[in-house]
Amino acid sequence: SYDLAVLKIVANGLPALQFGDSDKVAVGDSVIAIGSPLGLSGTVTLGIISAKDRAVTAGGSAGESSFINALQTDAAINPGNSGGPLIDTTGAVIGVNSAIATLSSASNSQAGSIGLGFAIPINQARKTANQLITTGKASYPVMGVSIDMNFAGPGAKVTTADGAILPGGPAQKAGIKPGDLIIEFGGKAINNPDELIVAIRAKNIGDRVEVKFKRGSSTRTTTVTLAAGKN
Repeated sequence: SYDLAVLKIVANGLPALQFGDSDKVAVGDSVIAIGSPLGLSGTVTLGIISAKDRAVTAGGSAGESSFINALQTDAAINPGNSGGPLIDTTGAVIGVNSAIATLSSASNSQAGSIGLGFAIPINQARKTANQLITTGKASYPVMGVSIDMNFAGPGAKVTTADGAILPGGPAQKAGIKPGDLIIEFGGKAINNPDELIVAIRAKNIGDRVEVKFKRGSSTRTTTVTLAAGKN
């Protein structure tokens, strides 16, 4: 779900930054982004945390996209910053710079920062990294439904296509059916499909989550036990 990898370096005495706690980050906190935008190595930019838990989709085709429950920052992030650290004022890493929003719609554009940068929270990045180190792969939780990514919202609509509900999966066991409109997940309102995906990815496999959905004119509530997605 994240564009992350783990490298093993055979060396001694290398200085290392400490990890912070991204759950304790607050909107307005000062942050520093470090990277090599446009090949300019060691570039440092300064900003603040503009928002937390921002649903962001980064990447090209749907099969290659990363769904991020991101920290948003106005620290200048440009092509080449991706993978660099987002650091708090104590020097601790609180995020991994991952994506930006631009004004350009051209697919081959290299448009730069407009003050809308996004970072993977370090707590989530560390969870993924630990999975890669211990098992060689990253697992993430799923509900076992196919969502209509073209649905404008509010809410996230389960498609009515064949295979919309995974047989024996979490959603089917919880009574969710094709065409249901998911409007709340774990107590959080869902405004669009991306928000549902990042909300699921922020949970752990085996978590029991209350889901509110609409079916026709009725609103219903159920509990879904998240399962491991296929890699």
